[in-house]
Amino acid sequence: MTSVRAQSLEREGSVGDRPVMTLIDVEKHFPIKDGVLQKVVGHVKAVDGVSLEIRRGETLGLVGESGCGKTTLGRCISGITAPTGGGIYFRLSDVDRAALEDILATPGKERTPEQRKRMERIESRHLITALTGDAWRAYRRNCQVVFQDAFSSLNPRQLVKDIVGRPLRIHKEASGAELTERVVSLLESVGMGRQHLFRYPHQFSGGQRQRISIARALALDPEFIVLDEPTSALDVSVQAQILNLLHELQRDRGLTYLFISHDLGVVKLMSDRIAVMYLGEVVEQGTATELFERPRHPYTEALLAANPDLDADVDKEIEGLEGTVPDPANPPEGCRFHTRCPVATPICGWEVDDAVTWLSVETNLLDAMTAVERRSNFDATLAFADDGSAEAVGKAMTAGSVPPAMAPALESVSVDGSKVLLRFLPVPPVELEEVEPGHVTSCVLHTSRRREL
Repeated sequence: MTSVRAQSLEREGSVGDRPVMTLIDVEKHFPIKDGVLQKVVGHVKAVDGVSLEIRRGETLGLVGESGCGKTTLGRCISGITAPTGGGIYFRLSDVDRAALEDILATPGKERTPEQRKRMERIESRHLITALTGDAWRAYRRNCQVVFQDAFSSLNPRQLVKDIVGRPLRIHKEASGAELTERVVSLLESVGMGRQHLFRYPHQFSGGQRQRISIARALALDPEFIVLDEPTSALDVSVQAQILNLLHELQRDRGLTYLFISHDLGVVKLMSDRIAVMYLGEVVEQGTATELFERPRHPYTEALLAANPDLDADVDKEIEGLEGTVPDPANPPEGCRFHTRCPVATPICGWEVDDAVTWLSVETNLLDAMTAVERRSNFDATLAFADDGSAEAVGKAMTAGSVPPAMAPALESVSVDGSKVLLRFLPVPPVELEEVEPGHVTSCVLHTSRRREL
């Protein structure tokens, strides 16, 4: 009997090395509301301009600190949350991608009727937010999710038979005795069996519940699965069992995974390629071997240094990142990691907010500041309650008290009565650049911007 997935691929034709998922400048901004009328006063930039490609049959690992946006990105890809910008494309061919990038490079008002028609045709076939009817149902069956908390993702009032069989019923794949046998087959594929059909989720261990979640995700024979930290809530021994199971399923079924995790050891074991996220952006991407042996971004290096290593010297202190993660509603200019980076340079994107943060941490003069009048993120006037405070701030900034990397970025500092006029060197947004075949980074120490130093 030909599987649903095989039938789907036959309808699509030969796909070869065509990527399963293509992300182009994906954004997800959550509104910040305030006041009685709940007026929108800003946005939390959970995902901010992410471009990725997930190839057929591979596992792409997505790592980063809590709050970096990796789970939100996974929810956007799976269709649970709609992105606020950019595009997520399913089975986009190289030809269509090249045409799409050429069209997107042209401002909207300058696009020709032929370009608009071509873009509409591409989006109607591949953009997941534009899919409707049978096309949307085909995407939903081919993209499934395994969540971090298996207990909360399983209906506590339903039997395993109903939980695993629900996708089959919704898509009208089976019913009656055939449905039961399909569910048994799925349970057996994840190491369980018929004896578990008439039990509730609370009657299972954490590892067993995750196996049930995986069986449900496999019910429609999907092409792509988002694994959102599927082992983080499990014991180490159970983690190994689930990871081995995922490996076997991928080998036997030709699955494609997006593996989201903060555990670098697990990501290295599972992934073919790894993308590192920080504050809503991808800062580095490459093969698992390249990223672990030759990281090209200080944030990746910091994550690796903080990862426990059984072979490391027990007396050696584990290095950690200093400072706090910046506000995602107002992320830093330039490289977003520069506020915590141990090797930051003058061209990393120093701005007015960095000066204000320095005042709050290193001096007692912040309380005397009454206002910040911005002309841009790099140019502003700091107003103080008295002339003496303004003069003290001006002297501190010109006497070499500011961080060594920030000082050269200060284009000018002048005091005018109770005001301090600051101007930083403006910097362009950082861009990912290829430093080795298949290995990209946004760190200025390794990209073409290094010559500006």
